[in-house]
Amino acid sequence: MVDLILKKGKERSLLRRHPWIYDTAVQKLTGTPSLGETVRVLSKEGRFLAWAAYSKDSALRARCWSFDETERIDRSWFESKICKALRAREPLRTRTEAIRVIFGEADQLPGLVVDRYGDWLVTQFQAAGVEAWREEIADILMQETGVKGIFDRSDAATRHREGLQERVEVLRGQEPPAEIEIQEDGIRYGIDVRKGHKTGFYIDQRDNRLLAQKLAAAFKQRHGRGMRALNCFCYTGGFSLALLAGGAEEVISVDSSAEALAMAQRNAQRNGFAPERSRWVQADVFEYLRQARDAGESFDLVILDPPKFASSHKHIDRAARAYKDINLNGLRLVKEGGDLLTFSCSGAMDVDLFQKVVAGAVIDSRREAWMIARLGAGADHPLMMTCPEGEYLKGLQLALR
Repeated sequence: MVDLILKKGKERSLLRRHPWIYDTAVQKLTGTPSLGETVRVLSKEGRFLAWAAYSKDSALRARCWSFDETERIDRSWFESKICKALRAREPLRTRTEAIRVIFGEADQLPGLVVDRYGDWLVTQFQAAGVEAWREEIADILMQETGVKGIFDRSDAATRHREGLQERVEVLRGQEPPAEIEIQEDGIRYGIDVRKGHKTGFYIDQRDNRLLAQKLAAAFKQRHGRGMRALNCFCYTGGFSLALLAGGAEEVISVDSSAEALAMAQRNAQRNGFAPERSRWVQADVFEYLRQARDAGESFDLVILDPPKFASSHKHIDRAARAYKDINLNGLRLVKEGGDLLTFSCSGAMDVDLFQKVVAGAVIDSRREAWMIARLGAGADHPLMMTCPEGEYLKGLQLALR
């Protein structure tokens, strides 16, 4: 057993059960562990702190499996953690076929993401520790879920930082179809797990899509007409379809990707929505918002769900300017009495900073806005309270009154 010994005082975060150990906290190793090997983490004074997976090439030098010295990190340990995660998500299967069944640190499996789409699983092994146990994890997942196959989308940038090569391949079972069709809250979506963003779909926005659907339905009941809505960075149409299902009269959806828009249109057809109720625009959203503002356009609801603007804390200032830009111009397009749903999926930008950026946009827009709700990811993306970095998705619902 290799011991990873921390510098004096660096044990404090682990005593609070935070699962990450940075290279700057390490005093020494008593051996030469292989990539992903389990090491014993000790304080400077020799006190046991955790079992952790070692990653020699990463600034995040080790990720903790367990803080219990009596545990052994073996196949049965992984089986217990995976089964626990699967049981916790079981209630969601009554409303959706798209579920994040394993969410990394929150499920004590740091670096592992597993999404279920109907009869297929899509995996992302984002850290050296779970990569070292990849084959055992795949066997357990097949055994416990009974799916037709597992497709591995381990192609995120985090793998390079861990000294790992990208993988995009069938991991177990059958090859998935070109488009997997799933249902969520009565709406049908097609998903491309090979090339789509993340694992093919933004599962984390499930509850916020339902909110958009309810806002559209409430608007129609209140006004006797369907709302006119703008969905920016629409990807494959998740929010757009929810709005149409809620009774929106017209939804304009904007994205820079022709492939994503083509899938979005197929998704609209899947659900039988009349073509004249939706317009799909390939454009740069920053430019589109300015053009729409100059043209005097207005909407009952504007949704801003951009990709990650800040991949690390080094990019926070640039990201803040980008969020300020889209929110300022988005606010100017909302009719009096309308709503803005705005999001950030940049983990490096915390909730308080995002709210301050949006507040700055409200001030500069000279609009009066109420914050109705803070928004976040669904129940299958739980936040481990000892690891607040897991709260990457944050959103606000603003009412223009």
